[in-house]
Amino acid sequence: MKHLLISLCILFVNTSSAFPQKTLTLDRALEIAMQNSPDIQRSKLNLVRSSESLNAQKAALKSRFSLSINPFYFSRARQFNTFFNTWNTTESKSSSADFRISQPIEWTDGTLSLINRFQWQNSFSEYRNERNKTFSNDFYLNYNQPIFTYNRTKLALKELELDLENASLSFSVQKLTLEYQVTQYFYDVYKKKLSHQIAIEEFHNQEQSYRIIKNKVDAGLEAKEELYQAELNLANSKSKVKNTQVTFEYAVDNFKKITGIPIEKDIDVMADVSHQTIQVDLDKALQSGLSNRMELRQRGIDIENAYDNLVKTMAQNEFKGEINLTYGVIGTDEQFNDIYQVPTKNQQVKLSFEIPLFDWGEKKSRIKANEATIDSRKLSLTEEKKDIKIEIRQAYRTLENLEVQIEIARQNIKNAQLTYDINLERYKNGDLTSMDLNLYQTQLSEQKLGLVEALINYKLALLDLKIKSLWDFEKNRAVLTGAK
Repeated sequence: MKHLLISLCILFVNTSSAFPQKTLTLDRALEIAMQNSPDIQRSKLNLVRSSESLNAQKAALKSRFSLSINPFYFSRARQFNTFFNTWNTTESKSSSADFRISQPIEWTDGTLSLINRFQWQNSFSEYRNERNKTFSNDFYLNYNQPIFTYNRTKLALKELELDLENASLSFSVQKLTLEYQVTQYFYDVYKKKLSHQIAIEEFHNQEQSYRIIKNKVDAGLEAKEELYQAELNLANSKSKVKNTQVTFEYAVDNFKKITGIPIEKDIDVMADVSHQTIQVDLDKALQSGLSNRMELRQRGIDIENAYDNLVKTMAQNEFKGEINLTYGVIGTDEQFNDIYQVPTKNQQVKLSFEIPLFDWGEKKSRIKANEATIDSRKLSLTEEKKDIKIEIRQAYRTLENLEVQIEIARQNIKNAQLTYDINLERYKNGDLTSMDLNLYQTQLSEQKLGLVEALINYKLALLDLKIKSLWDFEKNRAVLTGAK
């Protein structure tokens, strides 16, 4: 008995020290997970990437200012002039600078540019044996407009807007997924902790039974076989306490991992598993889910992207053209101050076409491939709607079933407790063996855990319905801001 008491003291010291010091509620655990979760961090980075890409594209639609400077250029060459049938040596020195303002036009996909090109040139030709030094300034307005083709500027902007929307939706989906996972792990820790506490309670009961039978054996009222069985039951109960402690610690480590809490940090959980029946309207859940589920919008974005790819494909080997208009003035003179003394108009009109002749059916096949992609994504959208309806209906049925299971579990605990109390008296009176009493003890422990599990499953099922329908029936409001 002395050794047994020592071992019990060691066991309870270890058990109490194993329990974490910092207590977390579910809401606090969710806050920590939202800050530390690697999945959430990756989704945030993806959202930043999409947002900055769109900002860059919008910035590219504003006026661009550029300055290009060539401080010095020198060239000396000897070439044969076939027209005069003689060799000629030329020498040239120059400096130039180009200032340009370019404005992309989103509505037309054209580009309007204001350009000023200033140049100084000193050239020599051996043929005429003369040197020319001039200043020149070319100031003009240029407009370039593609025709008979799609607006590439608008399409690029639309693709980035859809990418940002998709990234935002993915981030929201990831947050809801993480909420369910953290809640699941949180309640798993709580359930393992409660299982450990029940095992300790069961151990105390076994200890009481052991003392009773030992007193009877010492008094010669029971055979020694009963004492041996009681010792075996006590040892098994002690082993169960240790096993549930280890299982609890495993669950805590897994919980720390998903929430991003340092593994070395000591924590405990405090959960409210009190039950309150929540009224759920299946029609409201279906309407909210089909109107607001982010996966449906993502499938819609996939379809829009497929149509955009079809536009690009149809532009391959297409008949298209380009209009280029230039208007300005250029002045040249040996003296800088007299550059525009006799200005000359600088005008240009250019119309060009690109006419495909034969592509061996490449464009036709690519268009069919993209049309098949569009049909496939439309089919995915239809199937997604069906899956959402099924998911919501299943979550609703699960919730209804768990309501019944909770009531049954509560009644089972009452019956198991009464049964154990009655049989404990029979055991004290010598009308029941320790093995039989152990069965009633195990039954009571199982029913207690069964009720806790049913309560936790109800809360998880309610959260599952909230995520699938995007409607919070506990607070009777939409999960997402601006939801329908």
